This record gives sequence, structure tokens and C-alpha cells, in this order.
Amino acid sequence: MRENLHRFFRAARGAGVHVSPAESIDAMRVVAQVGVSDRAILRDALLLTLAKSQDEKLALGDCFDLFFSQPEPRQEQVEAASHDTAQETDQSPSPGASSDAGGGQPPEGLGPLAQMLLSQDRNAIAAAIASAAGAASLSDIRYSTQRGIFSSRILDAMGLQRLRDDLDELTATNPSLAERLRAALDALREAVRDTVSQGLALYAREEAENLRNEILRNAPLARIERRQVAEMRALIRQIARRLRERYSKPRKRQRRGHLDVRRTLRRNAAWGGVPFLTAWKRKHRDRPKIVALCDVSGSVAQVSDFFLLLIHSLHEVVDDVRSFAFSSHLVEVSDILETKSPEEAMREIMSKVGFGSSDYGSALVGFEKEFMSTLTPQTTVIVLGDARSNNLDPRADILRRISERSKRLVWLNPEGRLAWGFGDSEMPRYATFCSVVRQCATAQQLERAVSDIVATYQ
Repeated sequence: MRENLHRFFRAARGAGVHVSPAESIDAMRVVAQVGVSDRAILRDALLLTLAKSQDEKLALGDCFDLFFSQPEPRQEQVEAASHDTAQETDQSPSPGASSDAGGGQPPEGLGPLAQMLLSQDRNAIAAAIASAAGAASLSDIRYSTQRGIFSSRILDAMGLQRLRDDLDELTATNPSLAERLRAALDALREAVRDTVSQGLALYAREEAENLRNEILRNAPLARIERRQVAEMRALIRQIARRLRERYSKPRKRQRRGHLDVRRTLRRNAAWGGVPFLTAWKRKHRDRPKIVALCDVSGSVAQVSDFFLLLIHSLHEVVDDVRSFAFSSHLVEVSDILETKSPEEAMREIMSKVGFGSSDYGSALVGFEKEFMSTLTPQTTVIVLGDARSNNLDPRADILRRISERSKRLVWLNPEGRLAWGFGDSEMPRYATFCSVVRQCATAQQLERAVSDIVATYQ
């Protein structure tokens, strides 16, 4: 049962339920107390132990139902089925069959698998399939193209080669019994295929989701299909969660620095150099301070949602973040992003300034007039936009002053580099005053850019 539980934990992780090693140990202790005979009690116990939210509870419940979906037939049902099969065989014997062709007991000399199939012991067959699936490492299945491979492995582990030898022998000596055995083998193959399909649904889900996420991570944000928007938003949330987990926790060891050997020896001269008191080389790290300006005009409407989601995550990672959104004019949206959920924040921001005609010059004038004092030598300024200003005055001189007052000026552009400078694009002029200019056309590029920005303060 221990190995079976480990496989269940693996399937639960594939279903999106976070199961830590400590939680798996707790679950195994609970199972040891409640037992496995009552599936309803076992299900409730695992849900109470492992699920941390309503979504995880639903996902874990579906995973449990699929994992333990094989029914346990009653013994009387098995005997009745075996009796019916024996009667059918008795009523239609083959001309060359021997007198015991339709008997309830299989003849001696056959292999274990042949005897099991001819006796129609469903419990034994189900247990043998489960054991062979474990021996064939069915939990390692990842792709639908592996169905045939794992089906063959399971049948081989059950003794298919010996069964074929038994079939060849029975075909010559007892054709009727050989026909029964072939029919039972066909039913066994179908049962094994069902077991492999169940394993694929349980264990390949995580791999399939990872593959789908990898495709989405490298897909251009501006060309995401309508049906993929929800998946992309979920992927951006995962990126934001990784950023929080990676950068929000203090790193005491890094803040302490390296041992200062000379100062330590001088400080402990009174004790003969024995280092009772240690001295450390401390690295000064600037307190993170970020100002983000996000273009939400019509030209970047399809990617502005994803930009705002990442900015929302910055407010959870960094203490001092001020955020602004603009089309033709600029407004501060820090309070909206800090106090509301991502979906509510995006709806409110887009209703205020979204989908307008972009005017970078006007937005920069507004920022210089009202918010230039927020910039310090420790501030990193992030601009997210395509730098298309509809042939209006780009006011690159203001961007130069912003760059001079801040620590770094980073521009993240969703357009490809080949489009910069063509049409109404002012990117080459703006790039002159930027510390970093990066194309952020995909979720992967966006994650790397934001991660590099936050990492400079760690």
C-alpha cells in the first residue's frame, strides 16, 4: 500500500495539488490509522490531509476517484460469471474436444496466467494487472504514444510468452479450450489497455501541462488566441508566484556576507587567536525601489493585461513600487494594484485609461510634472510599451532626465526588434537614454526581464 500511496501522491501533483514530503508523511500516518478497506473514509481522510483550498479539494477528489476507480467485485458475482461461462462451453463443445473441455477447473500443466484466465477469477486478474503495472513502472508514462509500449510491458510481466506456448499446445490437443483461452486473452488485452489509459490520465497530466505551458511561454503575447487567454493568465500567475517565492524571502546568509579573517584574528588576540568573536564583510544592498510605467493603449491592448499582471506581482515582491498606466494621459494605479485582485485591478485600470490613442510625450510630461520627485538614485524605472506615439512629439528629453535621476531605466517592448524605428516607432530615440532595452514578446522573455530587475537588489 505504501507504493500505491506514493503513486497517488505523484498523480495528485500532476492534478495541480501541491503535496510536500512532510504532507505525504502525514497522509501516510493518517491512512495507517483509518485503513484502506472503506474507500469513502480513505477519500475524506486524504482530502482533509492534503487539500489546502477548495480548488485543490475538487482536483484531489477527482484524482482519487480516477486512481481508485477499479471496482472490487463480490465473490458471488465472480462465481456466477464463472458458472455461466462454463455452461456456455458445455452446451457447444467442439467436435475434437476432450471430455473435460467445458469443466470448471482448467487442466493441469498450464501456466499461471492461462489457469487464471480460464478460471475467470476477476479479483486475481485485477490484482495481477495491478502488480504487473507496478513492475512495468506505469507511473513513468508521459505521452499517449507510449500506450502500446506499456501495454506490452504489462502483458510480458504477467507471463504472455508462457500463455502463447499454452495456446499453441491447446490448439493441437484441445481446440475448444484454446478458443476459450483466446477469448479470455482478448478480454485481458482490453483490460490492460484500460489500465494504461487510466495511468496516462493520472501520470501524464503534469507532463502534458508542462509541455502546453512551454509552448505558451514561447508564444507571442500579441497573437494569443481567445481560447488561450485564460491559460496564459494562469501561466503569468505561476510566473508571479515563482518570483514571490524566489525573491520575497530574506536571505540572511547573503546579507551577512563573508568572514573577515583579519578583523576576526585582531578581535580575538586576547584569546590567543581562538575565534570566539567573528567579524563579517558586509555587502551594502540598496533597498528595492521600482517605478513602473505601463502602456495600455489600443496598439498593445492584447499584451497590456499580461504586463499589468506582472506589475501586480511586483507589488507583492517589492515593498516600494509605484505603478502608472497611460494611453494619451498618465494616472497612478498603485493603490488599485495593491488593494484589488488582478482581474478587478485590470478591469478598473483599463476602464480609466485603456484602449486609447497612445501619446508617450503627453504621458511623460504628466509624469515629470507630478511624479518626478519620486525618483531617487536607488530607483529602477521600468517602461512597458511599444514606443509608438502616433507621430506626436515623443519628448525624449524628459526620458533623458528620468534616466539621469534614477539608478536604471529599463524598457520592455512587446514588438520585435525589426519593427523598432519604422512607422511611428520612437524606440531608437528612447533607447539612447535606457540602461536596458529588451524585447518582451513572450511570457518567457517577460519573466526573465522582471526576474533580472528584481535580482539586482538581492
